[in-house]
Amino acid sequence: MSVQLPSGIEQRLVRHRLARCNATLQELRGELLVTREQHAIMHDDAAEAELRAIVAETPSAEAENRDSQRHYVAIARHLAHLEATIALRERELDNLLDRLHTTES
Repeated sequence: MSVQLPSGIEQRLVRHRLARCNATLQELRGELLVTREQHAIMHDDAAEAELRAIVAETPSAEAENRDSQRHYVAIARHLAHLEATIALRERELDNLLDRLHTTES
């Protein structure tokens, strides 16, 4: 059972949620920019470590390669998570804007 709020109160609540959602999106987008830069750097580091491991054929080069690959996979997972979270927040923002439009009509 849902409670029907007066139009003015519902509009204020929706506007408040819109502001929070927008602030969260801004933070996530900033984090996404940084993470994309880190992802590119770690990709290059992982490729270099792999090449060194192939050329050197030493246990230490192999260990460094494994570490680089693990870090690269971790940042790639984090990047995918951020992108998915941003997509969810954008859908939430769209839904809130639709709700606000219907309450104002």
